[in-house]
Amino acid sequence: MTTVNSTARRNMTLQKRKTFIICMLSVIVLLALCVRVGYLMIVCSERYSEQAQQLHERERDIKAARGRIIDSTGTVLADNRTVCTISVIRSQIEDPEGVIEALSSELGLSREYVKKQVEKRSSRERIKSNVDKETGDKIRNLDLAGVKVDEDYKRYYPYGELASKVLGFTGGDNQGIIGLEVSYEEYLTGTKGKILTLTDAKGIELDGMGERRREPIAGSDLHISMDINIQKYATQLARQAYETKQAKSVSIIVMNVNNGEILAMTNVPEFDLNEPFTLTAQFAGQEATQDLLNQMWRNGCINDTYEPGSTFKIITAAAGLESGAVRLNDNFSCPGFIVVDDRRIRCHKIAGHGAEDFTHAVMNSCNPVFITVGLRIGVDRYYDYFTKFGLRQKTGIDLPGEASTIMHQPDKIGEVELATISFGQSFQITPLRLMSTVAGLINGGNLVTPHFGVMAVNEEKGIIEEFTYPVTDGIVSSDTTDKLRYVLEQVVENGGGKNGYVEGFRVGGKTATSQTLPRGTGRYIASFLGFAPANDPQIMALAIIDTPQGTYYGGQIAAPVVRQLFENILPYLEEIGYQ
Repeated sequence: MTTVNSTARRNMTLQKRKTFIICMLSVIVLLALCVRVGYLMIVCSERYSEQAQQLHERERDIKAARGRIIDSTGTVLADNRTVCTISVIRSQIEDPEGVIEALSSELGLSREYVKKQVEKRSSRERIKSNVDKETGDKIRNLDLAGVKVDEDYKRYYPYGELASKVLGFTGGDNQGIIGLEVSYEEYLTGTKGKILTLTDAKGIELDGMGERRREPIAGSDLHISMDINIQKYATQLARQAYETKQAKSVSIIVMNVNNGEILAMTNVPEFDLNEPFTLTAQFAGQEATQDLLNQMWRNGCINDTYEPGSTFKIITAAAGLESGAVRLNDNFSCPGFIVVDDRRIRCHKIAGHGAEDFTHAVMNSCNPVFITVGLRIGVDRYYDYFTKFGLRQKTGIDLPGEASTIMHQPDKIGEVELATISFGQSFQITPLRLMSTVAGLINGGNLVTPHFGVMAVNEEKGIIEEFTYPVTDGIVSSDTTDKLRYVLEQVVENGGGKNGYVEGFRVGGKTATSQTLPRGTGRYIASFLGFAPANDPQIMALAIIDTPQGTYYGGQIAAPVVRQLFENILPYLEEIGYQ
C-alpha cells in the first residue's frame, strides 16, 4: 500500500512538472508572438502600409515631351504634338452600348473591335493610342462613365521629308530609331511621369477615388548646325537631278571646311518622317518588310561606300606635293595610256594629253600622270599618307551606322593596285570620308570631325552641354595647302570643272566619273567636289549622282548642281555673316 501511494505521488509530481513546463513554453511562445506582432505593427507598419497601398494601386506612364531639334536659324525641325490614349474600365461603364457606339464613331474603328475591347474582363483596356487632341477632347466632353482619356506626346516633324535621313524618327515608345534622334537620345529623352489609381482586390480601378500624379520632365532641346534654307535648296537641287537623270539616288553635303559643321545633307529619295513605315515610290507595290524599310532609311552619305574616282586625285596630289614626289611645274607626257607591270591602263582621253606640267595634269584629270606620281611616292609612303589623312578610319560623325573604308592591306598592294588607287579606283570610301579629308588638306592641315550637334539646352537649366569634336592638326603643311588651293581653282577656272564656276566668287574643285561595281554594266557615279572662296575656303559642297541615265560625266551633270547651289548659298552666307 505504501509503495502504491508513493508511486502515485511520484506520478502526480511528474504530471505537475509537465504541466508547468508546457505552461511556461506556451507563455514564452505567446510572448514571442506578442513581440513579433508588436514589431510588425509598430516598427514595420509604415513599410507594410506602403506595400499594402501598392497592392491596391495601378501605375500608368505619362510620356515626357521629347526635346526639340532646332537648326542654326532657330527653326524647329522636330517637335511634339499632344495626343491622347483612349481606354475603358469595364466595371465603371454604365451604358456599354452607348460607349461602343460613341468610340467606334469618333475613333473610326469597327463596332466589333470596340465591343470586344469593352467586354474584356480586365482592369483597364486600351482602345486606341496617338489620337489627335481634338478628338480626345471631344470624347472627354461626352462624359462617358468608364471611358478614360489620357494625354501624352507624339513626335512631329513640321517639314515632312526634309533631312529625313539625318534627323531620324522615333518609335511608339518615343525613343529614337535612326539619325540624330538616336545619337542624342540621352539629351532628347525626358523622364516619364506616372499616374497612380486605386484598385480593388481584383485590380479593377475604383471610380471616384481620384488619382495621384507624378508629372513628367521634358527632355533637352538639341541645337544643330544645319541651316534649313541651305538644306531646302540642296534638297530641291538633288530632287531635280534625281528626276531629270532618272538616277538611283542623289546626295549633296554642305560643310564648313574649318570646323566640320554640316550645314546640309540630303540623300534623295527621302521619306516622310511622320509616316516612316510607309514605303516611298521606288518601292511601290512591295510589302513593307524590314529589309525594304532599312533600304529606304539608309543615308548614302555615310552608310554606303563607293569608288570615288577622280575626286580622289586631290589626295594623290596632296601626298605627292607633301612628299616632294612632284612639283606643280614638273613636266609629263601623256600618250593616252601607261603600262604598269605589263598592264595597260588608259587615260580618259584616248588620244592623250601630250606634254603637260602637273598643274595642267590636274586640270585635265590625266590618269597616267597621277599613276606616275603614285608610283613615285611608293606603296609604303602612299599607305602612310592614306593613314595620316584619316582615310583608314571613320570620320566620327554624330550619326549612327557610319561605314568604314574598304582598302587593300599593305602587303596586298602591288604596282598595279597602287596605280589604280592613285586615280581613285580599287577601293571604297564614304562620300563624307572623302569630303572630310579634302577639307583638312585645303584648310591648312587640320583634319576636322564632321558633325551636326552644337549644344543641348534645357528650358529650366539653360545650356546642358556644348559639344566639342576632335581635330587632328598637321596632316599637311601650309605650303601644300596653298598649292592645292591654287591648282584646284585652276580646275574650275580653265579645266574639267569649269561648269562649277560661279560668277563673282573664287571656286576650287574637282570632278569625277567612276564606274559602279561590277564593271562593264554601263552604270556610273558622277560627282563634283567644290569649295569657296578658293583662296580662303569656308564652305565645301559635294554632289553625287548615282547611276544617271544618259550623260553621266561628273563635269557635265554634277558640277552644275554645285554651281547652282553656290550661286544661291554663297551670297546668303555673306549676308548673314557666316564664318
